[in-house]
Amino acid sequence: MTQAKTDPRVIRTRRLIMDSFIELSAKKEFKDITVKDITTEAMINRATFYYHFEDIYDLLEKALSEVLLVNLKGDFYENDKLNEEAFVSIFIAITNFQKSLSNRCHRGYEDTIARIIRDQLEVIFYKMLVKQKAAEEDEALKLNAVILSWGIYGASVEWKRKGMNVQPEDFIKPALPYLLSGIDTV
Repeated sequence: MTQAKTDPRVIRTRRLIMDSFIELSAKKEFKDITVKDITTEAMINRATFYYHFEDIYDLLEKALSEVLLVNLKGDFYENDKLNEEAFVSIFIAITNFQKSLSNRCHRGYEDTIARIIRDQLEVIFYKMLVKQKAAEEDEALKLNAVILSWGIYGASVEWKRKGMNVQPEDFIKPALPYLLSGIDTV
């Protein structure tokens, strides 16, 4: 089964389904999109859809995770330490992701989106903390990653709530000395 999932045809079909879903979500509310809409747009049958995804909610979750990962992956912090530049870069990626969703399937699925963002951030922060604080207790690093992921996500929600009038980097900068001093003393 693992080999089938890495087959280029399987990867292309999965990508086609996700692209079709994203295309449809620009035109319709998520609640109005059906598996039939997706299979018609992608020119595949229902069995092919269900081979790749459990249901439309599984597709939503995987598509959002992938879009967020694309926003986060390209940046330098993947192999870097948690510093001011990394926090700003991560915050910009999260706010860009939230802006890109604002006209799509966001309404009614805030909890799913929030969980996806926090989960991805937690993994990134944990990896960075392990590199920076390898001698520290693993459970403490995991807890710090959770706290940072919820905090950065919460800051992005606050930025959005306040109307997105300030550039993301200017919004997060006043908090950075406090974040960094906490990390440096750990």
